[in-house]
Amino acid sequence: MSPNTCWLCKIFRAEENGISSKVSLEEVLQWSQSFEKLVTSKYGPMIYKTYLKTEHSDENIEFWLACEAYKKITSQRKRISVARKLFTSYIQPHAPNEINIDSPARKAIIRNIQEPTQSCFDEAQRIIYMHMERDSYPRFLESKFYQRLKHSLQTNGNNSMVN
Repeated sequence: MSPNTCWLCKIFRAEENGISSKVSLEEVLQWSQSFEKLVTSKYGPMIYKTYLKTEHSDENIEFWLACEAYKKITSQRKRISVARKLFTSYIQPHAPNEINIDSPARKAIIRNIQEPTQSCFDEAQRIIYMHMERDSYPRFLESKFYQRLKHSLQTNGNNSMVN
């Protein structure tokens, strides 16, 4: 399958066009060392999200990243607003991007949503992190998507993506 007809390649190319710089071979190779290295790297979350779209589970990385941003909010007014958005987008039953968390975690968030704290989504975020680390991350590393990206960078003999 040529890169011009590969639907996975088209998705990646469309996502990659939004990157101001280019992903390096060094970064891509580090992703295989641990899930933490993938999600804390510069381009890893975006590339991983693109892969998760193919599995119809990109809400997981979106929620995890939104929680990381939420923890940095210092204004109580903004925290309340963002907490409600997270709740309606990811937590409440039948939410548009509902994540798979257990009932006790969901109920704890429901109890705390009126006066949300910096850590009110921590348990749900931990559960989602574990789902991704155990399930989709190993599949990502074995996927043609990741393997082709890595191979492309290795065979181009440089440390950046070639468009």
